[in-house]
Amino acid sequence: MAAGYFIIALLGCADGSANCTQVATLPTRYATQAECAASVNAVLAENSDFDFPTMMAECRAVSAPLSTQRERPLIVPAKLQRG
Repeated sequence: MAAGYFIIALLGCADGSANCTQVATLPTRYATQAECAASVNAVLAENSDFDFPTMMAECRAVSAPLSTQRERPLIVPAKLQRG
């Protein structure tokens, strides 16, 4: 089944990009991978308050149709937040 849309997953990395943990999934949906990829740098700049030395973002395909997905807010566990 083809992707219905793309979302951005934020990853916190403790050792460069070798040991990364998903810390959040943003609720914004993108129709194409190109649209998603074009937003990655801005998303990283806006979400730099995680307690990891390195942050990464990647686009992930979601195959469920839009009508079956509900918007979910960005939820960040307190232990992963800086400050």
